[in-house]
Amino acid sequence: MAKLHAVSSQASSTGSSPFDLVCPAGSLPALTAAVDNGADCVYLGLRDATNARNFAGLNFDEAAIRSGIAYAHARACKVFMALNTYPQAADPAPWRKAMDQAVTLGVDAVILADPGLMGYAVRTHPQLRLHLSVQGSATNHDAINFYHEQFGIARAVLPRVLSLAQVAQVIEKTPVEIEVFGFGSLCVMVEGRCALSSYVTGESPNTHGVCSPPKAVRWEETPRGLESRLGGVLIDRYQTGENAGYPTLCKGRFDVGADTNYYAIEEPTSLNTLELLPQLHKMGVCAIKIEGRQRSPAYVAQVTRVWRDAIDHCLANPHRYAPRPAWMAQLDQVAEGQQHTLGAYHRPWK
Repeated sequence: MAKLHAVSSQASSTGSSPFDLVCPAGSLPALTAAVDNGADCVYLGLRDATNARNFAGLNFDEAAIRSGIAYAHARACKVFMALNTYPQAADPAPWRKAMDQAVTLGVDAVILADPGLMGYAVRTHPQLRLHLSVQGSATNHDAINFYHEQFGIARAVLPRVLSLAQVAQVIEKTPVEIEVFGFGSLCVMVEGRCALSSYVTGESPNTHGVCSPPKAVRWEETPRGLESRLGGVLIDRYQTGENAGYPTLCKGRFDVGADTNYYAIEEPTSLNTLELLPQLHKMGVCAIKIEGRQRSPAYVAQVTRVWRDAIDHCLANPHRYAPRPAWMAQLDQVAEGQQHTLGAYHRPWK
């Protein structure tokens, strides 16, 4: 218990501002865009399966991380490394090596989902600040407190399935800092529990770091339109001039019945909680997370700028705060399907 107490004390002594803005960095240009536009923290991953955004062309090698950390720290911005996939028992070495590398490079925290990797962190790097990833799928205070007691978790990122009332209940019953998603693509499942794409690709996103691995993706022009397939399964068909999305099973359009074709599982839309900022701050949420490590530096810059402005206005005068139409318009421009929702946060019957 002494070791865990030391971890917890370190976590609070390096603690966060009252309302951190945590922004995605899928590349070094995206990291600098986030920092320059007002992020309090950025999160990034390595170019391998140790992180849950394992796309070709994304993420960081060691030289880029060193450069990014130096840039961020020089501007009082923290850097978190996502090691949030699950190592396989036969070969945990890549994840442990990544953990060691994170410490050597000087990241401010690591974002973890796997208890075994948390145990390695506590034994090997007891002063390292640990955050529980959304991929850890902890939706109640008992789960979060377990990770805190066993591994000294300092912060937990909540899955996007809880109502505002449920978020408040979690905060009331845990000493762990709570981070919630504020903007970005939604996930139809409780994060960390989705195996949907593995049925057609043979690879689980929890171990390989991506829902739709590029090698399983195919595009084909046909007389009926541009078709996207995943593992041979037809995901969607686009007509001339229609925006084509990256093929994932949960956001495909499928034939339902004899003459109906629509987004049967989940319609493309983005979470946008700008209007909830005063409530989130009042209930004790410590950080707002922006989704989008797979998005462009321009996306990161635009979204970070809006959220920085909104959070500053909320903190300055929460009782008179209201989202500005210009903010909403800018966010809708980069939202999936150019539309937004409050998602599970808004369930008035709860």
